[in-house]
Amino acid sequence: MKKFGKLLFTACLLSAAASCDDNLRTDGNSGNGGGFVFATSVLDNEKTANVLLTSSGLETGSVSPVNNGLVNDGATEWVFYKDKYLYALTYNQGNAGTTRSYVIGEDDQMRARSAEYKVSRFTSFGKYGKHIISVSTGDGLTEYADANGNLPKMILMTYLDVEAETATSSDSKNKDAYMSENFLGNGEYVTLCGFTEAGGKMYSAAVGMGLSPYGSAIDGGKYIREGYEDLVKTESGGTGGGSYTKGELSGTQYPDECWVAIFGNEYLGEKKLIKTDKISYACGRYRSQYYQSVWAADNGDVYVFSPSFAKTLTDSRQRTGLDAGVVRIKAGESDFDPDYYCSIEKQSGGKSFLRCWHAGGSCFLLRMYDRPFSEKGYVANQLAIFNGETCKLTFVTGLPEADTITDFGKTPYVSGDSIYMPVVTSEGHPAIYKINSSTAVATKGVTLEVNSVTAVGYLKAQ
Repeated sequence: MKKFGKLLFTACLLSAAASCDDNLRTDGNSGNGGGFVFATSVLDNEKTANVLLTSSGLETGSVSPVNNGLVNDGATEWVFYKDKYLYALTYNQGNAGTTRSYVIGEDDQMRARSAEYKVSRFTSFGKYGKHIISVSTGDGLTEYADANGNLPKMILMTYLDVEAETATSSDSKNKDAYMSENFLGNGEYVTLCGFTEAGGKMYSAAVGMGLSPYGSAIDGGKYIREGYEDLVKTESGGTGGGSYTKGELSGTQYPDECWVAIFGNEYLGEKKLIKTDKISYACGRYRSQYYQSVWAADNGDVYVFSPSFAKTLTDSRQRTGLDAGVVRIKAGESDFDPDYYCSIEKQSGGKSFLRCWHAGGSCFLLRMYDRPFSEKGYVANQLAIFNGETCKLTFVTGLPEADTITDFGKTPYVSGDSIYMPVVTSEGHPAIYKINSSTAVATKGVTLEVNSVTAVGYLKAQ
């Protein structure tokens, strides 16, 4: 990859919140009241700079960070709220992360908004109403401990009010709304994965996580399935994401079912739970992050995608036999469409996907693995379009050779039937590829003279 030397850092790395003096436009279009924004990183003398670049176009030319861009602290996830704000959500292992937001000014320069604040550790996120919501599951208050001192798991949410630039946490004392233990009625605690808004309701996948020490001890272990007793840990151990606690049964005992929670508001009110046994739980997984797999189409239908990640588990009792697939909740309905099911694997040669995004209309973009979970060394270096109306999966053509693709963006931009996805390769600079959602054909767009790009979106001038 190209390195840029001291020129970039002399010009731009003055502070983490200062932009360069030069206009960011690369095609002569300046002062136009907004533009496309790229979250990028640049390697300079073995140091990495995170730079927000802008351009008035996505389909031609190139954008350089030299004398351009707003240097920032980077983010785990970049979230565009409509066409007004860009939020940087930062995940710190075991700790709160720093969050701030950005806008484009009338001078076409990126700038940071005034507030900077901490958000709780999160494993997933989404948007509802005026909020960006981050969520994880963690220990509740000591006042809820059982006789052995075990703490129940609670759903921990942070609500970012995008206009007010404030962050408020869910009230962990509201045991009824935010209790994660026995969320589904089977004794297991859950994590919520993603949030999507449709018909005035909030939809989220409720993913069973197994039994906490609190849950496994209830009534002498009544929630431990017969024949699963040996899965309960007899001592604490492990490190990092693989750590476990004495009394814990890690991983769901029900891998062949999918639950969706429908809430009347973002504070988990008016909850309704629905279940299907057509697919496994609905979330993509990578380390401690849970990727949203429940999305609303433009007509209000809600599509629920399962990559069948439970196929990767070691113990056969916790391993699903269900295909990666899709089910649907029709607009205005509050249960799964009994006549709708699509298998992803039957159309992909047994391959699943890492994550997915709504791509306009009833189309969705999937980041596909190159081989089935049953084989070793699978990597997610392919893209496909799924049409919810026809149930058809079509692999994207026109991308660089798969074995040269090292990453895709986490946040693509959608306009009409066009999807603009950052593609990072081992050969040359990253580029934005325009994908037609009807034909699944990709064409190369603007090149970014950086080392990586994780997000692209559009902002109007503020």
